[in-house]
Amino acid sequence: MTRPTIADIAKRAGVSPGAVSFALNGRPGLSDATRQRILKIVEEMKWRPHSAARALGGARAEAVGLVLARPARTIGAEPFFMQLMAGLQAGLSITSTALHVIVVEDTAAEIEIHRRWVAEHRVDGFVVVDLQVRDPRIAALEELGVPAVVLGGPGRHGGLPSVWADDREAMLSLVDYLAALGHRRIAHLAGLPTFQHTRRRIRALKDSAKRLGLVEAVSVPTDFSDAQGAAATRTLLSRPERPTAIIYDSDVMAVAGLGVAAEMGVSVPRELSIASFDDSVLTKIVHPSITALSRDTFALGEQVARALLAAVDDPGSLRDIQATTPRLTVRESTAPPGGVDTPSKAV
Repeated sequence: MTRPTIADIAKRAGVSPGAVSFALNGRPGLSDATRQRILKIVEEMKWRPHSAARALGGARAEAVGLVLARPARTIGAEPFFMQLMAGLQAGLSITSTALHVIVVEDTAAEIEIHRRWVAEHRVDGFVVVDLQVRDPRIAALEELGVPAVVLGGPGRHGGLPSVWADDREAMLSLVDYLAALGHRRIAHLAGLPTFQHTRRRIRALKDSAKRLGLVEAVSVPTDFSDAQGAAATRTLLSRPERPTAIIYDSDVMAVAGLGVAAEMGVSVPRELSIASFDDSVLTKIVHPSITALSRDTFALGEQVARALLAAVDDPGSLRDIQATTPRLTVRESTAPPGGVDTPSKAV
């Protein structure tokens, strides 16, 4: 079936193509009856503006894109992304701008979507998440010349503006707290090592080890999933000298780790303290409730949306924006190590 054109609509309505254009764009010069007749025919024929023609006309798409190169199952279970997307859409809705979201397999597929959506004039700009070490998306977006805002930083994102929070400072505050409680064996179930924020958190723990006199400070990379979080926790707790505290890079992994501790008879927090990055409802509804680095992810999404809308209006006007550093919220899952970290004294 061929795509209906403005000429087809004009012929059916018995008017000129110019009159159809006037009706579609809300311009004066038509009677209300004629305008309504044309719009009714437009709806009946299911006409939609051609993206290429719209691009040539310089019109905005009234939408922005978010392409996520992560396993779909992981994203579906991750409260951070749900809150982020809700905040993004709330911020964009002020100008009736839509958020187009797609999940792809890898970075190459993400870049391909960027190029296709720009060519088809699907979006006016992009939100970029999970900033990588030597991220190929930055050069690709700069080449496309499309407005984009990176969630992450500081630095290493070319000429694109960013909204970023100080993951390093947040991690240092959490490690300092655990060390003050008396923990000297601290493990970190990190995210993907290709992500810049993962690297900063790993480095923060490593830098703290000597300063705080930690006996062990180990980071274990994962894909952020509950399955890998549980498996890595089980491995750590099966060691001859197990950690007395574990920091998780996602709430989903922290809850999975709490379940593994219960399964293995390791008391939380008496024998094992648990803490998480990205405080969500998950950390509050489990028992014991989980100590976390808290931030308002919904508000962060709104902030990114405002930055992107500003970049669309004036691409050269934006500079990096530092968001609020995640703050430590102490709950029931952390305490001085009252048990021990050797199997001879395990429960």
